[in-house]
Amino acid sequence: MTVDLDAFTVAGEPRPFSDQTLVDVRAGRATVLGDERGVAVVRDGELEVVVAREARGHGLGTALVERALALGDGARAPAPSDGVPAASEAPRLAWAHGDHPAARALAARFGWTAVRTLLRLRAPIADDAPDPDVPDGYALSSFRTGDPGDEADWLTLNAAAFAHHPEQGRMTLADLRSREGESWFSGDDLLLLRDADGALAGSCWLKVEDGVGEFYAVAVRPDLQGRGLGGVLMRAGRRRLAGRGLTGAVLYVEGDNGPALALYRRSGFAEDAVDVQYAAPQSR
Repeated sequence: MTVDLDAFTVAGEPRPFSDQTLVDVRAGRATVLGDERGVAVVRDGELEVVVAREARGHGLGTALVERALALGDGARAPAPSDGVPAASEAPRLAWAHGDHPAARALAARFGWTAVRTLLRLRAPIADDAPDPDVPDGYALSSFRTGDPGDEADWLTLNAAAFAHHPEQGRMTLADLRSREGESWFSGDDLLLLRDADGALAGSCWLKVEDGVGEFYAVAVRPDLQGRGLGGVLMRAGRRRLAGRGLTGAVLYVEGDNGPALALYRRSGFAEDAVDVQYAAPQSR
């Protein structure tokens, strides 16, 4: 049966799956185990598990993790209808979105250890957002959806700016175009900062959905970092979100990324939630 992963989103709780997980599920690059009561998704060595609210407390989470770990013993989910092979390797890492006590207990049961934190920060959106104060020689523009030049420029910038990021820096053209096809995507919400030669110096990608404006990805070209362009992009993003009736702005940042945390806190963001990544015993 086909499981609707969006059905597991519960108001007031963190989304149970990352955007990249949903992209990979649609593309057949993930194994999906379970049914409408609960689901485990394995992709690229990572596990995400969710149990429907009405089915919690009955051991279903434990059973789903056991099924996922059994993939390493030769078990295999049926191939997706598009013929792309699904992941069949047992997960080495697992995400707990929101750091729920039940997730901590589940990780302890299997001997998994927390190895990474991803912080969600939140800030109010003022109607009188300041001018971004773009430096001389730079210009802001909007991303042209489907334009090969803008796509190539952005992918190059993203790969360089997030070269050491486990997920963001690996985004491909197919991944980008998949997001361009999402209902929330708008080229006007992907701001591009170009230098005097027209080269892409930075970008601020906003995701507006469910009344919240997310700073989806803020990137500055490595050779230009430390010059205040990150602040320019943050102010440009805040101005773009102003006056749209949104309840607030959010962003995600690595818990150990001191420079980024300092920038975001100067921009008025405070910690709102925590995602925790766990590693299986053999992965540590």
